[in-house]
Amino acid sequence: TFGTDCLATDTIDITLTGQAGQSLGAFLPAGITLRLYGDSNDYVGKGLSGGRIIVRPDRSNVFPAERNVIAGNVIGYGATSGEMFLRGQVGERFMVRNSGATAVVEGIGDHGCEYMTGGQTLILGSTGRNFGAGMSGGTAFVVDLLPARVNKDALDNGELLLLQPDAEDADIIRGLLIKHAEETGSPLAASLLEDFETTVSRITKVLPRDYAAVLDARASAAEAGLDPDGAEAWTKILEVTGG
Repeated sequence: TFGTDCLATDTIDITLTGQAGQSLGAFLPAGITLRLYGDSNDYVGKGLSGGRIIVRPDRSNVFPAERNVIAGNVIGYGATSGEMFLRGQVGERFMVRNSGATAVVEGIGDHGCEYMTGGQTLILGSTGRNFGAGMSGGTAFVVDLLPARVNKDALDNGELLLLQPDAEDADIIRGLLIKHAEETGSPLAASLLEDFETTVSRITKVLPRDYAAVLDARASAAEAGLDPDGAEAWTKILEVTGG
C-alpha cells in the first residue's frame, strides 16, 4: 500500500480504444496514465490531480486531426496538477479554473483559460472568442493568436499581457512540443519543431499582469538571497499587486 505517497509517473498505464463518454480521467491522481485512441465527450481531465491523459484519433483514422474535434467542452475543469496531450481540437471553456496542470491541444472554442489561476497551456491552433476571461494566474502559449479574440476588458485594463516568449519560455515550448509529438504522434507538433525559431516567433505568451508581478518579486527575492515565501518578499508582492 502507498498510503498518501504518490505513485511514480506511469505506474499504472492504461490504453483505451473507442469513444469515451463524459469525464474521462476525472480527478485522476498521480501515477496513473490514460491513453485513448478515439474521441471523448465533455470534461476530460475534470479535477485532474497529477495523472496523465493522452487522447489521439483511432489508429484507423486518416483525417487531419488538427482540423477536427477530438474531445468536447470544459476540458480540464478545476485541474490542479498533471498533464494532458490532446491531438485535435476541443470545444468551449478549455482549462477553466486550472490551477496547476499542463495541457497541449491543437485548437479550442470560446472562453479558453477562463478563470485560470495556475499551470500552463500550449494551444497549437485557433482560439474562439473571449480568451482569458478572468484569468489571474498561469501561462498560456498560443500559436497565431488574434488579439481581437482575447477578453476585451482584460486587455483594455492591462490585466492580461500579450508577450513574445523569452529564451526560458522557448525551452518550455520546445519540451511540450516534443512530448506532444511523442505521446500523440502529432504531425502538427512535428512540423512546428522542424523550424522551431519561426514557430516561437508565431507564439504569443498570455500572462496575467499581477501574476507576472508576483513571479518577478519572488525571483528578485531569491536573487537577493531572501526566502521567496518570507515576509520581505510578501511585502513586495503586496506592493506591486496593490494587495
